[in-house]
Amino acid sequence: MKLLLDTCAAIWITEDERISPEATLEINRAAFEGRPVYLGLYSAWERAMLSAKHKLTSPLSPKAWFERFTSRPEVEVVPLTSDILIESCFLPGDFHRDPADCILIATARALDLTIVTRDGPILAYADKGHVRALAC
Repeated sequence: MKLLLDTCAAIWITEDERISPEATLEINRAAFEGRPVYLGLYSAWERAMLSAKHKLTSPLSPKAWFERFTSRPEVEVVPLTSDILIESCFLPGDFHRDPADCILIATARALDLTIVTRDGPILAYADKGHVRALAC
């Protein structure tokens, strides 16, 4: 299983918040097997937006957080491409159309990745078979 972390999942990991045993197992398994765990480049933007809106308190600036998290050997940054951005506007089925979530889903679909998330709408969208997701 190739994993793509939702921004919140990455934040919880860095803040030592509890994530599900299943997600912990799969993330640890990937690291043990030398497979990367992916994080979208847009997560830097999402983390900065949370900080700018005072919805996240952290001693780390968004830039320091992103650089520290992505410097881990098991983490690989997924680039944001025009194909992914375009595809994010044409996802199959019904979805709430939050731009960040749509980009996350389009990334997972384009690269055949499983999203690690607690986001209810993303998990429901996965239940419909449009993307793979692992609840964290």
